[in-house]
Amino acid sequence: MLKILRNNLKRSWLLVIFIIAFLIVQAVADLNLPDFTSNIVNIGIQQKGIENAVPEVISKVTLDKVLLISNEDELLKNSYTAISKNNLQEKEYSRIAKKFKEVENTNVYMLNKNISVEDKEKLNKEFSKSLMVISALENEQMANQIKTVYLHIDENADIYSILATIPEEQMNLLNEGINKKVSEMSESIVEQTAIVFVQNEYKTLGADINKIQIQYILKAGLKMLGVALISMVATIIITFLSARIAAIVGRELREKVYKKVLSFSSAEYRKFGSSSLITRNTNDVQQIQNLIPMLCRVIVYAPLMGIGAFIKLLSKSQNSMAWIIGVGILAIVVIIGFLFVLAMPKFKKLQDLIDKLNGVSREILSGIPVIRAFNKEKYEENKFDLANLDLTKTNIFVNRVMSFMMPILMLIMNLINIMIIWEGAKGVDSGVMQVGNVITFMQYAMHVVISFLFISMLSIVLPRAAVSAKRINDVLDTEVSIKDIENPKKFDSSKKGLVEFKNVSFKYIDSDTEVLTDINFVAKPGEVTAIIGSTGSGKSTIVNLIPRFYDVTGGEILIDGVNIKEVSQKDLRDIIGFVPQKGVLFSGTIESNIKYSNENMSDEQMIQAASIAQAEEFINSKPDGYKSEISQGGNNVSGGQKQRLSIARAIAKDPEIYVFDDSFSALDFKTDLNLRTALEKEAKDKTVIIVAQRINTIMNAEQIIVIDEGKIVGKGTHEELLKNNEVYKQIALSQLSQEELGA
Repeated sequence: MLKILRNNLKRSWLLVIFIIAFLIVQAVADLNLPDFTSNIVNIGIQQKGIENAVPEVISKVTLDKVLLISNEDELLKNSYTAISKNNLQEKEYSRIAKKFKEVENTNVYMLNKNISVEDKEKLNKEFSKSLMVISALENEQMANQIKTVYLHIDENADIYSILATIPEEQMNLLNEGINKKVSEMSESIVEQTAIVFVQNEYKTLGADINKIQIQYILKAGLKMLGVALISMVATIIITFLSARIAAIVGRELREKVYKKVLSFSSAEYRKFGSSSLITRNTNDVQQIQNLIPMLCRVIVYAPLMGIGAFIKLLSKSQNSMAWIIGVGILAIVVIIGFLFVLAMPKFKKLQDLIDKLNGVSREILSGIPVIRAFNKEKYEENKFDLANLDLTKTNIFVNRVMSFMMPILMLIMNLINIMIIWEGAKGVDSGVMQVGNVITFMQYAMHVVISFLFISMLSIVLPRAAVSAKRINDVLDTEVSIKDIENPKKFDSSKKGLVEFKNVSFKYIDSDTEVLTDINFVAKPGEVTAIIGSTGSGKSTIVNLIPRFYDVTGGEILIDGVNIKEVSQKDLRDIIGFVPQKGVLFSGTIESNIKYSNENMSDEQMIQAASIAQAEEFINSKPDGYKSEISQGGNNVSGGQKQRLSIARAIAKDPEIYVFDDSFSALDFKTDLNLRTALEKEAKDKTVIIVAQRINTIMNAEQIIVIDEGKIVGKGTHEELLKNNEVYKQIALSQLSQEELGA
């Protein structure tokens, strides 16, 4: 899998970088959204828009009270400035006066704008403690207790006047006691009490608390919408770019597999089979394409979200609930691991079964006429059903196993939510947590779980894609058995068309016995060399060795005095006009098929080739002539017409060597005779090698080679072989009478 991705993502590296960048942007945006939710609930709703215990504006009376209790007098004095029309710009003063309507009637101090973040945090802690103490002092019952227990004064005395006059040592003891009591309380309770005091202070100064609350919620909500919009745009861009990368990788993989298959010799083609090669170039590549968009998100986004959300959880000081996430993650990992181990072996089997189904389908579709002729439709249906059922059962098993994943993971997510609410409710009840913090914790917990859900979804696609990647690599890594040497030779131009077989033997890769043994003959220019023998004797194998569809396993084949292994395959095949046993036509027109070797061929050359191949008559009978359409596989022409067009294609190439592999079998005797007569004139200085079953086709050949069980058992003219070769004589007598043979 890594090899496939590494080799095919090189051209898309810039897009990959963009995706990573946008994934980071999306992750950061998504990680910040829960904080906005928390702020809206905690600050906007519960705290009426008051962000902390540090008041923006405070009356001189309240500030003096705070200074009496605080240990940070210097910091407080330096952080606030008395405001009036004289020491503030008109615009700033109007803003303050509009928000706090009693500013003109009260001595007021405003928080300095240039205060540092560190100082503001110190002020928040100091105000939280001091304002809580002031709240307690202004509570009659608690104030009386402080007066009698700590200060030993009369309950009716003014406590602030007393605090202003008591000795420093006594004040220090009082502060020490206050700090001790405050430290025993939750920070949340202390700060919330102080914030309530700030709300009352703002009301006293004429502020509209409801307006402050609404403004804060709107401001926070707009920020939240902005961040959500950034996340949405990033998601759209990521989806588009990842789909583009998947399409590019799919295109390149299909192109590489296709080019590799074109370079295969018949040996490699036999090894894989056509149905498997089709599956590998379509379904297997599609599996890789399906994986890439998910992979783009999971590799970067899921870890960022999972780790980021977990860090955020810990930073929220809710460590008491962190164990819930740990338990949830452990359960998810165990379930994913179990399902992965259970389903993985089936994914490889799944692709093999697709190969098998494609093979059966291809065989049935190509053999429909025979199936109908023998009334074997039911038998073939059962064969297809069997292959289809195997694939269906495996698919159902895999889908059933994987279908358990989502419900179980959703159950775990909901159980995590329940435990968070349970623990969070106790924290809210005891004052340790705020409602917004519980909501935020739930959202971050879901981010962690969803990160593992992404990984679990990847575990569904990845095994099958990994199997597909291996199958594609098997094709791409296959060493082609027939390849050119580094410095190929050129043919000797003085020996045009001379073909020599020297002690040639051959066996297929998957065979233990030799198909051909000790084959020796010479095919000369200007002569027809015919090869005849019983079915399976090795005739077609001999001619398939000439254009190097297979390589000999022993001996050598020379053309123009040069071993064919020492020249390039292109040069070799350029001088050979090969007509296969089964006529093969390509979708297009009659013209495109005849001009297949050279699309710039002149029309005169094309027409002459068709005339020699005896195809001109049926071509001219068609309304569109040479522009007539040929369907895929040549299914809209007869077998004889297909053979004649295949022969015309080879003749139009004007090669040095003609190789006809039983290419006249579908022709009637008259057409066969006319074609050979015309070909004899056309190829008078060419080498012609004919494999045939008909005696009539080869009777006039200058050299006839008789093959039996992979060996040459006779060589000579028709007359010589009739007299001296029993195998040839038996073949001849099985087709013609003694009178017809002239024996």
